[in-house]
Formats: sequence, C-alpha cells, structure tokens
Amino acid sequence: MIHIKLLYGVTTAMITPFDAKGKVDFKQVAALTDFLIGKGVHCLYPLGTTGEMLRLSVEERKAVAETVVQTAAGRVVVYIHVGAMNQEDTVELAAHAHKIGADGIGCVTPVFFGLNDREMEEYYIKVAASVPDDFPVYLYNIPQCSANDLKSAVAERIATRCPNVVGIKYSYADMIRTNEYLAIGGGTFSVMQGADRLFLPTLAMGCDGTVSGTSSVYPEPFVRVYEAFQRNDLAEARRWQQIANSYVEVLRAGSNMAYFKAGLTLRGIDGGHIRAPQLDLTEAEKQELVAGLRKLNESTQLDAALEVK
Repeated sequence: MIHIKLLYGVTTAMITPFDAKGKVDFKQVAALTDFLIGKGVHCLYPLGTTGEMLRLSVEERKAVAETVVQTAAGRVVVYIHVGAMNQEDTVELAAHAHKIGADGIGCVTPVFFGLNDREMEEYYIKVAASVPDDFPVYLYNIPQCSANDLKSAVAERIATRCPNVVGIKYSYADMIRTNEYLAIGGGTFSVMQGADRLFLPTLAMGCDGTVSGTSSVYPEPFVRVYEAFQRNDLAEARRWQQIANSYVEVLRAGSNMAYFKAGLTLRGIDGGHIRAPQLDLTEAEKQELVAGLRKLNESTQLDAALEVK
C-alpha cells in the first residue's frame, strides 16, 4: 500500500514576496520557508489565495513551487496550490508539482464564471486524472472569493470517482457544511478549515487542521493551539485560540495581504511588496499596524520572538 502524506495541524498558506519592481523575490521565499519550519508549522501551502496566486504567471508559480520544495527539503509536508483561471494551466501546474517532488496539490474551484454541479465535478475529475493515482489532491472551496460553491454532495461524487482526491480545504465559516464534508467517505475524508478563528472548534469536530494565512506571519499561537489540543489540554488550547484570534483581527483576517507582508517585515522577515493593482500600506496604516501588534504582544506576554521591532 502506497503511503501518502495528508495535510494536518498548522498548514501555513504562504505569502509571495515581491521586490520593489514587482518581481518575485525568491531569496525571501526561501527565507520565509525556513522561518516557518523553524517555528514548528507542520505543512506548507504556497501559491494559494494568501500567495496572490492569480497575479502570478504559470512560470512564476512553477519557480516559487520549486523554491519552497527545495528549501523545505522534506522537513515538512508541502502541498502546492495549482488552481488557475483556466483548466489547461491548472493541469500544467499539477503535473509540475508532481514532477518536482511536492507531497500533493490543492486546487481551488474555478473562479468568477459560474459553474453548475456537473461542470464542477468534471473539472476536478480532469485535474485529478492528470496526476498519478497516488498523488493526493485537496479540493479547495472559498465561495466568497471564487463565486462558486462546492457542495458536499458534489465533493463526495468527486472523491468516489477519484481515489487521489483525499480531502478539502474549506475557507468559509459554515460549521454545518464542514460537518457534511467530514462525513464523506464514511468519515475518511480529510477536512482542513481555512477560517483561522475556527481552528480549535473544527479540530474538535474532527478536522485535521487549518490552512492558515495569519500563521504566515504569526505561526506560534496556532502551533500552540494544536499542541495543546493533541495533549487534550482544552483550556490551554482555548487560551491560545483567543490569542490567535487577536492576531487575525489586527492583521485584518487576510482581507489585504499587504498587512501580512508588513507584519512579516516588522518581525525581521522581509515580506516584500504586494503586486499591483493592490498597493502597499501607507505609512499611517503601517504605524497603526505597529501599534496594534506591539499592544497585542505586550498583552499576551508572548516571548521575545513575537515582539515588534
């Protein structure tokens, strides 16, 4: 039996650093990879929503994927997000992820243009069939951004038809739908919650972990939630979840990746710039962020590594 590596625990949705000219800063991609592994995250998930996926070319995405996989060097599980604006690019990125030795892929639903259930199902069938049966695929549902919702019944049909579709990243705060996903395959379907503030509640429901954007900046509180949960110390897990929630709020819950990038830079890891048409934070916004993080770090009494410099 072939062993596959599933996503679990704190899976960090990585930002993509750009330099002042708007080019991918591969040195900082590698530095961020090392930083996150050093902080104890369990898996890495580059090139998703947090990674500004749709603003990168196919070749840029391949190069980022290679950098993360090579830098991680097997120390943690690495899944590459491959969803793109057209099916051909998605299939090409999926094949590339397998070729470079990633542990698996995530794939968002098609975006912007509305799909019916049959179209959704056939899309994932083609993507899953484009890689070997032992190469795991996670579906990715973020309806508030994609304008398409992946129903639990459709996800179950996909998983039944495709042996390598092993789970889903669900980035919407619907606990009932989360529970429906957890029932797929008689409870064998891996569910990762993308809403950072629901990490602990969904662990208690049976989810395997979170795919967290905020953990790209502050992984420590999320790692401590998971560690406490694994020890069955729910009081400690709740305490760290509340701390994690506070960081989510200060960093605007991933609504603007410029906050994540500025937050990383404040920590001494160059988060770089955001790609146009979005803009970096203004000086006033940056100072507000500094004040918010400093106040939060002081109130939570976290270690020196969490202090804003």
